[in-house]
Amino acid sequence: MTDNIRPHAEDLFAHELQALAAADKNAKPPGWQLSPRAVVTYLIGGKTENGMEITPKYYGNRRLMEIAVATLATDRALLLVGIPGTAKTRVSEHLAAAVCGRSTLLVQGTAGMSEDALRYGWNYARLLSEGPTEKAVVASPVMTAMQKGKVVRIEELTRIPSDVQDNLITILSEKTLPVPELNTEIAAKKGFNLIATANTQDKGVNELSSALRRRFNTVVLPVPKTLEEEVQIVKTRVESIGQSLELPPAAAPLEEIRRLVTIFRELRSGRTEDGRDKVKSPTSTLSVAEAISVMNSGQTLAVHFGDGKLKAADLAAGITGAIVKDPVTDKNVWLEYLETVMKERKGWEDLYEACRENV
Repeated sequence: MTDNIRPHAEDLFAHELQALAAADKNAKPPGWQLSPRAVVTYLIGGKTENGMEITPKYYGNRRLMEIAVATLATDRALLLVGIPGTAKTRVSEHLAAAVCGRSTLLVQGTAGMSEDALRYGWNYARLLSEGPTEKAVVASPVMTAMQKGKVVRIEELTRIPSDVQDNLITILSEKTLPVPELNTEIAAKKGFNLIATANTQDKGVNELSSALRRRFNTVVLPVPKTLEEEVQIVKTRVESIGQSLELPPAAAPLEEIRRLVTIFRELRSGRTEDGRDKVKSPTSTLSVAEAISVMNSGQTLAVHFGDGKLKAADLAAGITGAIVKDPVTDKNVWLEYLETVMKERKGWEDLYEACRENV
């Protein structure tokens, strides 16, 4: 057991990866530790041949995961696209852990990123004393993945400036990284590939060039189709995070999760779950990730400032904070929802009153 707040996937689920590897008799692509079929089982869940239960890491369409895994077995890179909270980062991390046993080769995309983060940098002390030598090169995660035949992850690809993004074109098409200062190049070893994530809803998005987009196979991760599917995702993640924070399971009752998810789904879709009434949508995305965050916040309030069991008052502050991003527009949308939808629901009186007090 690790004391880390957030263990890496390959550490947290090492027992599952080892069990899958031991039972895996299918063909493996060069450099892979599991076969594509076993990787999908690791992601979706199931049983190994010796009967060990594999927990689901992704709740959704199995075919999407098969396409994603098949892409990594080709010479195409994988681009996971979706609104915030559709598990892009989670899927990319678990894919890397299952394919190559290492998910830590990561580049976090930012608006101010330089090309060094995708190519290489220099140890300037060595550079000044020795000149440009191999020992003076500081490898980026991309270069390291190429040298070792691993999978590298790039988060928020569309937040990276376009001219920096295009450094990936040669890497993905030629599978080489030129190092002109040394008059050489780094050739990718078998097993190398790249997983990128992109969210086109955030501000400051830099669209990919056509040349770069052609180097990727794009898989769109949708929001959960049904209420129960989304409730299950939130429940599972809340329990997992709660265990790491040493919070009791009673601090997140299923009924409160269902009410929270119902509110988020209705405001996100612009329609009540029964389809009878239309509602206005706020500017916030109200993703699954937001719901998990609200539940964790409510859990903490209940445990440290209540009787240990989450109540409507513990949820209300987090719900309002997640919905009301614009103090004018979103506040009016939320108030209208409270009065026209939540107030009329039987058994929701406590949540309505608590939310009304927090607006």
